[in-house]
Amino acid sequence: MKILSADDSLIMRRIIRGAVEVLGYDFIEAVDGIDALEKLEEHFQEINLILLDWNMPRLDGFSLLKQIKADPRFKDIPVAMITTESEKSKVAEAVKNGAINYVMKPFSQEDLITKILESLGEGF
Repeated sequence: MKILSADDSLIMRRIIRGAVEVLGYDFIEAVDGIDALEKLEEHFQEINLILLDWNMPRLDGFSLLKQIKADPRFKDIPVAMITTESEKSKVAEAVKNGAINYVMKPFSQEDLITKILESLGEGF
């Protein structure tokens, strides 16, 4: 099982990698939305979940979410947003555009693991 995570923060990518590895899943990291799109193009048949930071340079996570859900190759891959964006309208907009989960920064590793499992349909 592979999880793609796009976040421009090296520290956040390390935290997310740690949670993914605790679960025993493979981790693919991207530094922004463009990098994530390139990695998705290359690995989409193997990716089981995409974790997107909302605020990234070059291509933000919300714009990437819309592109993913508009592409027939990617549209069925679950996407969870990981962000500091807490406005209810933004959360609602992400869900309306196909995000299945929303993780607010800061979070604990346990919270992230729970959200990953929920996003994969393996929640408690």
